[in-house]
Amino acid sequence: MTTRTLYLFCSAAPPVFDVAHVIEDAQARGWDVCLGLTPTAAHWLAGSLDGLAALTGHPVRWQYKLPGEDDVWPPADALLFAPATFNTVNAWALGLTDRFTVGVAAEAIGKGTPAVAVPCTNTGLAAHPQFDQSLAVLRAAGVEVLFGEGGFIPGPAGQDIPPHFPWPAALDAISRTATAQA
Repeated sequence: MTTRTLYLFCSAAPPVFDVAHVIEDAQARGWDVCLGLTPTAAHWLAGSLDGLAALTGHPVRWQYKLPGEDDVWPPADALLFAPATFNTVNAWALGLTDRFTVGVAAEAIGKGTPAVAVPCTNTGLAAHPQFDQSLAVLRAAGVEVLFGEGGFIPGPAGQDIPPHFPWPAALDAISRTATAQA
């Protein structure tokens, strides 16, 4: 089996704490995983970053490299952004690339890299009018968005931990999307 490279990007939402298991599941599906985090997600996982780097065989990234530095990751065959917070979804759709993960995800659209997003937000934020517009922009750009039926279904505002997060559906979607575009 040929190994393909998956950029797994995570925002700071409670499902990020499952990322080691998700990496293992992706690796079992034949993916070479490179883990990118938003700065807050990197802060949340600070005590696990060395272990996550050992698990993937690549440095965990949350910052842009300096000009002239070599890229430490192989090129992506696919990109999975999960969990993608309200802020991340809106920044990605608007092309606001001050964060490494959002910048690489925005560029992936232009490169034609297969991409899947699994937003993770609550019903209060999901009701904001920009959110629906951002989901529509990402879908129109070719990103498969798993939100609502068959994806992440938001819970009420104020709930810290979502009752479920569709990690298996996310990995199925990225495998399907990457295979379709191969």
